[in-house]
Amino acid sequence: MSDPHSPHDPNVSRADRAAEVTGAGQADIALEGASAVDPAAGARVVAPAPADDENRWRRAFREIATGNAIISVLAVILALLVGAIMIAATDESVQTAAGYFFARPGDLLAAIWQSVSGAYSSFFQGAIYNFRRPEFATGIRPLTETLTFATPLIAAGLGVALAFRVGMFNIGGRGQMLVAAAAGGWVAFAFDLPWGIHMLVALVAGVAAGAVWAGIAGVLKARTGAHEVIVTIMLNYVAFYIVYYLLRTPGLLQAPGSNNPTTPPMKDTAVFPDLLGSGYNLHFGFILSIVSVVVVWWILERSALGFRFRAVGLNPHAARAAGINVKSMYVYAMLISGGLVGLAGVDQVLGTVTTGFSSGIDAGIGFDAITVALLGRSTPVGVLVAGILFGAFKAGGFAMQAANGVPIDIVLVVQSLIVLFIAAPPLVRAIFRLPAPGAPRTAKKKEAAR
Repeated sequence: MSDPHSPHDPNVSRADRAAEVTGAGQADIALEGASAVDPAAGARVVAPAPADDENRWRRAFREIATGNAIISVLAVILALLVGAIMIAATDESVQTAAGYFFARPGDLLAAIWQSVSGAYSSFFQGAIYNFRRPEFATGIRPLTETLTFATPLIAAGLGVALAFRVGMFNIGGRGQMLVAAAAGGWVAFAFDLPWGIHMLVALVAGVAAGAVWAGIAGVLKARTGAHEVIVTIMLNYVAFYIVYYLLRTPGLLQAPGSNNPTTPPMKDTAVFPDLLGSGYNLHFGFILSIVSVVVVWWILERSALGFRFRAVGLNPHAARAAGINVKSMYVYAMLISGGLVGLAGVDQVLGTVTTGFSSGIDAGIGFDAITVALLGRSTPVGVLVAGILFGAFKAGGFAMQAANGVPIDIVLVVQSLIVLFIAAPPLVRAIFRLPAPGAPRTAKKKEAAR
């Protein structure tokens, strides 16, 4: 009598034998890592797999080490370390102690520690909390200053980040902020409207002006193929000289009876209200920036328009083949991007500089927004965190300069180094010995994982 499981049994069809082999293979997979084997399954386990907890932690560490977020964090750490070296090198006491280093090396180390720790302590007290204040209400004021500086950075960074996600480089933030400030500011000081309505009209006017100005670059790219980088750079100059002309022309933006290129003060009915009272500079614009983060997140992650944006940003040719109107996406993206940057300009004239503004109202925020978007990896939450960080740099930098005599230029160097390290992930990974994304594991690690 033949074995019913023998492959030579003529009563067993080819399909039955294939199913039997497949079932055995599936049983091998199902039983991999088990400590016992069911004899009825007909499967053999060569070696038990490692514990699930070990694999889970190993995978989690690898995902963190190869992710993009860790690069941003380590870029900030590296920039702060380089900043510490520059602070120590420019300190006079460190330079003096270095002159007799071989006689008393401990003096140099003590001077370096005192210089760097004092500078970063002043930075913390100027950006987060001032321990020298007797009351919590006054001690927390540095944090409110950080959020105030971060308010326009978040809005403008969102605009640049959204354009990045569509594959466009919006570096026209300065021009978009200037035209938005001019439009919103003109409504704010030239009209008499009830409180609330006046602020809303000025806000809409500024955001619309920024959207239209950026939309010019979107239309030109969609219709003629003009590169948005060149167009937005040229529009920065156009906006600057137009606003400068308006500021020097009586009856337009120039304050009556003044020879200076500045506007009249904004009327109280159009000014953003304070969030924490008159003792703090934090205003309603911060709430608008937080709302913008939520809106942009919803657009990019939950809406059909955001899906089209991301598809065009990944591969415009494939998106066009899938039926997406790529040209329309370019226009829509620049309109929304310009509106967000325009919100930053409105924040400046209705929340920060309410006594009148000049052609320097943008304060370099249009270019800082590019750094914020890069550090935030073009994600809304990342831009929020990066904007607050750069707001802390601005608030804490002034405190470092006032308390320790640290040049404010060092803060600018630190910000530039952050961009440098973010733009060179292999350098950061090499310094911290992190694995590259998708790097093959060594044979020893593969064997241990098996």
